[in-house]
Amino acid sequence: MIQKIQDMMPPIPHRITKRAGRREIFRQWLQIAWGLLVFAFGVHLTIYANIGLAPWDCLGMGIARQTPLNYGLAMTMIAVLILIVDLLLKERIGYGTVIDALLTGNFVQMFNTLTPLPENESLLLGIVAMLIGFVFMALGMCIYMKAGQCCGPRDALLVGLGKRMPAVPIGAVQIILWGVVLLFGWILGGPVGIGTLIGTVGAGVVMQIVYHWIRFEPREIKHKSIAEVTHLLRS
Repeated sequence: MIQKIQDMMPPIPHRITKRAGRREIFRQWLQIAWGLLVFAFGVHLTIYANIGLAPWDCLGMGIARQTPLNYGLAMTMIAVLILIVDLLLKERIGYGTVIDALLTGNFVQMFNTLTPLPENESLLLGIVAMLIGFVFMALGMCIYMKAGQCCGPRDALLVGLGKRMPAVPIGAVQIILWGVVLLFGWILGGPVGIGTLIGTVGAGVVMQIVYHWIRFEPREIKHKSIAEVTHLLRS
């Protein structure tokens, strides 16, 4: 019956469908930017906590101490290496990956510059701020992943590893990943504090709780690559 009704309806003009498709892509780009803004606020809270560097930052600082690279160049090198690993894992690289690389750091810097709060010196307040930051980071990841235009390099690595360990909760996968990153950062002389240890375990636990609560499974998202989205824009 439904098929007969659909057959009787006039076809939708191709020009309208193309416009709708392009509008959807632009809407997804805005969604990615919004998700990264939420994520960056979470990162800002973990920095405001002032109780230790997160594992990836610990690794970047460790590399900077052992090489002529400064911290910024070290983090850029890490991002490039992760991108190569993502490609080896056959994870799709999309516009979301590029937007992540361009916006996230600037958003974090914006929050760090505009914050009216004085430097935190309380361990208890620092722990609370870090845990709340993890919640915002998990929510931000959920928002921009749902756009389906691929993740940032680190998140793509997390999802890629998660796909190869389907029986392991995604939060546990993050704990394993961050633990390995922290180990290498510590070996290279990166600064480790109580916040680092909390972040290594806590971020994954908080992520698992948040994603269970909102019923989100990042491994189920079907992402479009740069080539696929570009083809849609040109068609």
